[in-house]
Amino acid sequence: MSASQLDKAREFKLGVVAGLKISATPSAIVGNLMLWILLSVVAYLLKLSLLSAVIGGFLAIVLHNIADLWHQLGHSWAARSTGYPMIGVRFGFLGVLSTSVYPADEIPLAPAVHIRRALGGPIGSLLMSAIAGVIFLTVKSRGFGTLWLLTLWFFLENLLVFTLGVFLPLGFTDVNTIVHWMRQTKPGDDS
Repeated sequence: MSASQLDKAREFKLGVVAGLKISATPSAIVGNLMLWILLSVVAYLLKLSLLSAVIGGFLAIVLHNIADLWHQLGHSWAARSTGYPMIGVRFGFLGVLSTSVYPADEIPLAPAVHIRRALGGPIGSLLMSAIAGVIFLTVKSRGFGTLWLLTLWFFLENLLVFTLGVFLPLGFTDVNTIVHWMRQTKPGDDS
């Protein structure tokens, strides 16, 4: 059994959100802890008190997971609109990113369906980026501090990671799905 298969076999069931089964692999938990430590250190280096840095780092992890789940909900809403919905979200990849889960017995689908489902995440994240940007601008006037950093983090992560970052050809991003299925599309195929 490969490390990836072993990780999936030890998945933790976290509940259901919007009809999607939410789960996390052990690497997701380890990754979240590592990211919490990293963000806490960065906040401390930015001159927050140790307590504020640790609490702020934890809250940044919560916001990260909310942004990631929101991105997946965008995929889910797009998938439902095609008639071929997702069944779950798996948090993994060292806790940094999640995966859309579709039925194992899903019938072969037209490339356009895969493309629409792939575009749902970045569209949802673009909406969240706009909301997070407005929140940051309202908090910005209060000056530098934990709240300022958290709202900036939430805005930048939604914009740079979940909206624009998914278009970097890294092998696991939404653009890879889009390009793959665009190559499968025949000229004049609208299905």
